[in-house]
Amino acid sequence: MAPEVIARNIAFVNWTILIGLAVGALGAVVLGRFRIGGTKGFLAFTAFAAVVCAAAALAADLGLPAGVAGSPVIADPAWETPRRAALAAFVAIGLAWAIAISRDRRALALGVGAMAAGGIALVAAALSWGGDAPGVASVLVWLVGLAAATGGVLAAMILAHWYLVTPKLPEAPLVALARILVAAIVAQIGLFVLWTATGLGSPWAPSDPFAALTGPWAFFVWMRLLVGLVLPLVVGVMAVKTAQTRSMESATGLLYINVGTIAAGSILAAGLYFGAGLLV
Repeated sequence: MAPEVIARNIAFVNWTILIGLAVGALGAVVLGRFRIGGTKGFLAFTAFAAVVCAAAALAADLGLPAGVAGSPVIADPAWETPRRAALAAFVAIGLAWAIAISRDRRALALGVGAMAAGGIALVAAALSWGGDAPGVASVLVWLVGLAAATGGVLAAMILAHWYLVTPKLPEAPLVALARILVAAIVAQIGLFVLWTATGLGSPWAPSDPFAALTGPWAFFVWMRLLVGLVLPLVVGVMAVKTAQTRSMESATGLLYINVGTIAAGSILAAGLYFGAGLLV
């Protein structure tokens, strides 16, 4: 039954991945532009990629069904319009900022505005599908974690490519971004342990501690942990080490692997939430 429930709610899974890619990647651009550094080409390209993902998320949002079929998650339609308006603002402001970056302008206000719109979209999503106040807070933290990992690994992989064509670039930006990615994965593992150990990862149907590891969804939960969290952590640490030694081809290959593992883990996480109401 589990795969069928996930399949019926695949639209919500798609939405989650797309908004995560958009917000996380643009967050990496903000860090690159104002903190850790990065070439104009990398920053502009990644910003445009984030806008494309956000536009796809908006298109997906417009096609979302009214309810989450066969799932304990209950959608609140009151937050549908604010969520879509925030996404539309993210696309518009993000596009303006991407153009400004390509013209070598800092445009701090546009960057902050785009991230604020993305943040509002995540808050509206948590209010749409989180239920009560603790559930909303948990879903918001979960969405932020997914965005940091999925968008972060996309941005890191794109940045790694710049080193292949411009070998003399300093390694510091890639090392910093790879470290941030590892920190995001560690935070997700911490949340996984917290939610499964306390049963708080089931806001719609409270369960006993560690019940998610043995229940009817256990296979997908374990896959989320091993393939979507533990493996990316190991590969992410290896990417940091290879970037520090300027083995950029190896770092790029490792980040490619992590794009796949983190995407798979995020899809599993979204499927588990919209299919079973489980936060992992």
